[in-house]
Amino acid sequence: MSERPKDLGFHTYLIDGYDMGFEGRTGTYVLDNKQVTLIETGPSPSVKRIKEGLETLNISLQDVKYIIVTHVHLDHAGGAGLFLESCPNAEVIVHPKGKRHLADPSRLVKGARAVYGEEFDRLFEPVVPIPEEKIIEKGEGDVLTIDEHRELEFLDTPGHANHHIGIYDPVSNGIFTGDTAGIRYHHVEGVTFYLPSTSPNQFNPEAMLAQIQRFRHREPSRLYFGHYGMTEEPELAMKEVREWIPEFLDIAREETSLEVIEKNLRKQVEAHLNARGVPQDHDVYKIIDLDMKVCAMGLYDYVQKEN
Repeated sequence: MSERPKDLGFHTYLIDGYDMGFEGRTGTYVLDNKQVTLIETGPSPSVKRIKEGLETLNISLQDVKYIIVTHVHLDHAGGAGLFLESCPNAEVIVHPKGKRHLADPSRLVKGARAVYGEEFDRLFEPVVPIPEEKIIEKGEGDVLTIDEHRELEFLDTPGHANHHIGIYDPVSNGIFTGDTAGIRYHHVEGVTFYLPSTSPNQFNPEAMLAQIQRFRHREPSRLYFGHYGMTEEPELAMKEVREWIPEFLDIAREETSLEVIEKNLRKQVEAHLNARGVPQDHDVYKIIDLDMKVCAMGLYDYVQKEN
């Protein structure tokens, strides 16, 4: 049995999916209201963790009503189809541009295989298609009532992906940001830091910065990240990500080689963490290495389109 989900208050819980084998990498948020709602599933290997977490919360799979995915990248939504098979009364909510990829994930699988290679099967399989009649589209300004006093508002939030939604929760004055506002790294004792996620092939820095600014104008009390967890210092988190985006772009524009971009991103982040007292042999760099590889791909793709 997994550890008990983290209680974030406001009838909101966080289940650690141990994505890619890392603790605190990708999580599923559980909104334990009249209409039980989950936000993100992570990939299929995380589904067993979700089920165990719901069991510890005494929530039956039959009671799950909505499964919301912020976007269809497999580390966020790859397990939705598999999980749905165990939730007979549930429906999956996605951005209108993401619906076809949930119904037919073949292009997602092809793209992820190109990135992860022979590791794909271990990290993501199986990727199960979702019946179209089980998919609900939600876009800018749409709402979802999950309890008498809890109505979620959906935001169209491109930047990381064109098919990305954010979810505003008025009860906690919080925003579920997916990957639009970056990644929260919390694996180092005493140090939490934030970096943008610039994965291919729809990374758009102008859109990402605009959406982060839009989040700021909402003056949220907390942000809920896809990777990973919740912060009650949203302004600090968004400030760090806003500052890193132009630095990432400068690195990408100075080089023509994908390999060198990846190397220099890693070098820049490592220097930043060393200055904050994080030793070079810390395990957090295993995650950083993977993320900088994917970020470099998105930056390289973006710069190529610029030229």
